[in-house]
Amino acid sequence: MLLERIYDEDLAQASYFIGCQTKNEAIVVDPRRDVQEYLDLAAHHGMTITHVTETHIHADFLSGTRELAARTGAQIHVSGEGGEDWTYGFEGNLLHDGDVITLGNITVTAQHTPGHTPEHLGYLITDGAFAQAPGYYLTGDFVFSGDLGRPDLLDEAAGFQDTRFAGAKQLFRSLKEKFVGLPDHVQVFPGHGSGSACGKALGALPSTTVGYERTYAWWAEYVANDDEQGFVDELLDGQPDAHAYFARMKKQNKLGPAVLGELTPLAELTGEQAVARVAAGDVLADTRSVDEIHAGTVPGALALPAKDKAATHIGWAYDPEQDDAAIILLADDQDDAEAIRSHMIRVGVDAADAFVTSLDGFELQPAAVISPEELQRRIDAGDVVPATADAAPGEGGLALLDVRNRTEHAEGTVPASGGAEAAQLNSGKVLFHQGELPKDATLVTFCQSGLRNVVAAQSLRRAGFDVVELEGSYLGWLGRTRA
Repeated sequence: MLLERIYDEDLAQASYFIGCQTKNEAIVVDPRRDVQEYLDLAAHHGMTITHVTETHIHADFLSGTRELAARTGAQIHVSGEGGEDWTYGFEGNLLHDGDVITLGNITVTAQHTPGHTPEHLGYLITDGAFAQAPGYYLTGDFVFSGDLGRPDLLDEAAGFQDTRFAGAKQLFRSLKEKFVGLPDHVQVFPGHGSGSACGKALGALPSTTVGYERTYAWWAEYVANDDEQGFVDELLDGQPDAHAYFARMKKQNKLGPAVLGELTPLAELTGEQAVARVAAGDVLADTRSVDEIHAGTVPGALALPAKDKAATHIGWAYDPEQDDAAIILLADDQDDAEAIRSHMIRVGVDAADAFVTSLDGFELQPAAVISPEELQRRIDAGDVVPATADAAPGEGGLALLDVRNRTEHAEGTVPASGGAEAAQLNSGKVLFHQGELPKDATLVTFCQSGLRNVVAAQSLRRAGFDVVELEGSYLGWLGRTRA
């Protein structure tokens, strides 16, 4: 048996390629939408991808199940559990608890493990050439290394109300009924690693074992003592913010993401062509560093200051349901541009159609910034207004906007007074909550170090807000008195 983990550092997401070396057949579990890596892997091992499946309706990335099936002819398998609200909107073989997919000597057995979502499946893998019992468990967003899938995303990202309590109880039962009774040696391969927003404390290890998690995970004592309420309270406490684009991912993944097929190479534009297209309404994605963007960028440009986080950042900064502007990528060369586009289509942003290798010909505009010392002076002068949509700012008023996660905000933020304290709206949500912000005030935005802030600030500028970035962001604020 062949088992390979394909990991996306950007979204902290894992998919799996499992192949039978006797039949030269393979199944892919939880593929992302840019599917070439799976095709290359199959070709390298001389295998045919005959099956493709996923553990649940994902919220954090756009599934490649339909894309890979269209490219290979593989049979699609999706969950048939969870009830009417969680029925997929595209054709596939519906799997229920205990159903089996067979590849030569390998059996893949579906396990219904609700909690993170009602329809969630895990997959027990048995290599029949060596054993008659499962040795591997693809747990998706059920059990992670050191943590569990969060049960509140349906509230956070899908518009439901208070489903987190029922989800947490389902997760407790799933652990008791489907996980802790497995042998210690069963290897666990989760769907996400450290950095994912699908849990609050995911470990960085690519795999673990049932025995290790049952002994050392934070939840082990609650399950061993049958303490459901203690488990629910601990699980729900301190979950991170969910990005606003998760709602779109959930909807598209349920209905079935559009199939792209083989992509046409991005066109390389001259500086003159790029300038003309931006003038006509297209948008440039500036992929340089924070400092370079601050020194001068194209007015109205998007900021993608870390190419290896392009999927995450474009999901924050561009909403394809509301925005039809084509995207021109600033890239080193064709390969670099194609790599950036691959990241973007993982979150359903398919608007990139060209690239440019320099900003020659553009009139660049420096980003407005404010030093911590100047901000302190303005705060002391009372020149700060509430960062709310109904604020009535005075002439030149500043409104503080903390674009970090709520847990970071709760640990300390830029203080003001008179009801004008910094509002908290994380980087992944600012584009989608513009109605909550004052249109007439100057927004002073900050994150922890500045990376997330420039993404948020540029998307707000493009939306018409007057934005000044706090120099050095919150770390700069904390260090303002140091000599």
